[in-house]
Amino acid sequence: MAEMMEMRVAYCNKLLELGEKDGRVCILDADLMKSHGTIPFKERFPERAIDCGVAEANMVGVAAGLCVQGFIPYASTFGCFASRRVFDQFFLSGNYAQLNIKLVGSDPGITAELNGGTHMPFEDIGLMRTIPGLVIAEPADGVSVGAVTELMYRHYGCCYLRLQRKPSPVLYEKDERFEIGKSKVLRKGKDAAIVALGAVEVNEALKAADELSRQGIECTVVDAIWVKPLDCELIRGLASECGRIVTCENHQAATGLGSAVADLIVDENLPCRLKRVGIKERFGQVGKKDFLIRDFNIDAESIANTVKSF
Repeated sequence: MAEMMEMRVAYCNKLLELGEKDGRVCILDADLMKSHGTIPFKERFPERAIDCGVAEANMVGVAAGLCVQGFIPYASTFGCFASRRVFDQFFLSGNYAQLNIKLVGSDPGITAELNGGTHMPFEDIGLMRTIPGLVIAEPADGVSVGAVTELMYRHYGCCYLRLQRKPSPVLYEKDERFEIGKSKVLRKGKDAAIVALGAVEVNEALKAADELSRQGIECTVVDAIWVKPLDCELIRGLASECGRIVTCENHQAATGLGSAVADLIVDENLPCRLKRVGIKERFGQVGKKDFLIRDFNIDAESIANTVKSF
């Protein structure tokens, strides 16, 4: 049984570590500190923790003001609000102004579960990809959550962290090193490459690769981590080595990781075929994860069948 780690705990632990050594680090929340696990930060640094209430656009405005005063704000809310609701404020007050807001969108895609379609962001990465220079990441386990949170702290500029809050299998050793724009190869195979994003799809991709291996098909599995900047060097290598790539994401297939990889393949005329596993022209709905992952065809079986369709 794989070790599990609660991803929001890993996120808060890293914020506490950063907050101890840098008085500029602060947090803002939209009435979700309990949900995001950031109450320990508020208890330790009450003067650097602001609950902005259910006023997400204003929260981004406050974060922009804090940046101007030299602070490094991590502003978090559910992903649906961190994208659709605050997009204009984040675009202009944060990115256009060349400030340093770390925006965190939690409960991505089907992980919103019983909050249903209104709270189930399948389009947040698509929106964020349109912002020039924005760094976008979705870590797949608690170890990488902590690492990405720190990498964003060290990077001057706006960032978007797509954060699953709840427990997920641990994929990496505690001393694993990460870099902005560099993905991780979790498994090697010569027949096809599965490039997956986020805890849901990385773990489903690994299951699919195990099943395909039993059928004589050996796949490389990649934890993409970064949508922007994309690990173009790795994608070029996979195109050359395998010639077949399947992208997997808990997001609209048309505007997220799959589109980023497709853009690279087309722009550079790479010798590669691409298929995309993701949400296809649907809104979210109420349900538990095990039901939703099958209903939206982003489960291990769907990934395996997509690989075999080559």
